[in-house]
Amino acid sequence: MSESDTKPRAEIAPAFASISARGTISLPAAMRRRLRLDQPGAQVEISLREEDSVVELRPHVAVPVDQFWYWTPEWQAGEREADEQESRGEGVFLKDGDALLKWFTER
Repeated sequence: MSESDTKPRAEIAPAFASISARGTISLPAAMRRRLRLDQPGAQVEISLREEDSVVELRPHVAVPVDQFWYWTPEWQAGEREADEQESRGEGVFLKDGDALLKWFTER
């Protein structure tokens, strides 16, 4: 996890956005970055709460947000390093949690 993922985040002030003649809305850059919507092809889910006329926008990412850490460059570098170690026959690589517990109890 990078340092930026562990620091408390500053609040982003509410903002207003204009709707263009074509119906497009531009989110403020700080919000796009915070929600990781600053990449080409990023998507949001849009829904309407009829009871109070609130339009909700939710980031939609191919990877669930709580699993995003796995796809960070730092974590992927570690995965590649582990794969290289395994291919060289270094280290201990276990199939699952049960194998890990067995390995610990047999030591």
